[in-house]
Amino acid sequence: MKIKLLSVFALVLVLASSCEQKSDQAAKIQALEDKIAQLENNNTAVTPVNAQTTTAADPSTLGGFQFAEMEYDFGNINEGQVVEHIFNFTNNGQSPLVISNITASCGCTSPDWTKTPVNPGDKGFVKVAFNSTAKSGAQAPTVTIQANTNPTITRLSLKGSVTPKLAGAAAPAGPLKR
Repeated sequence: MKIKLLSVFALVLVLASSCEQKSDQAAKIQALEDKIAQLENNNTAVTPVNAQTTTAADPSTLGGFQFAEMEYDFGNINEGQVVEHIFNFTNNGQSPLVISNITASCGCTSPDWTKTPVNPGDKGFVKVAFNSTAKSGAQAPTVTIQANTNPTITRLSLKGSVTPKLAGAAAPAGPLKR
């Protein structure tokens, strides 16, 4: 009889503790829902802890591009020819101009540029090479320059037309039967 009574008592303790845990969880959930509702009603923006403030760049800390031309027309060329053009620029900003990266619009175009800082009043260059292999018709490749200028992005472009090779002029592919 004592064993049955102890078993029943133990069962009551277990049930009571699980009910307390459930009500404890329910209270925590309710508290979180209340906080969310409060934030939604206040329309307050929550600023992340790791957010950084930004300020406008001081023009005296920037370089500036002054290109003689922003686009080069290479005219009509035959497929397979490589066209190179050098875009010269002057830094008309107040501090050294630094080109951090230049990307081409396609694999047919490869850029090269002045890698060292260009002091105010000094000159630099951006050289663009366009390979017309496997290209035909109107072409307009571009290069995108990222630098410490305002705006930070500058685009230069080439344009022209590529005349395709004649299909019959190519060497025969594979062995010929005689």
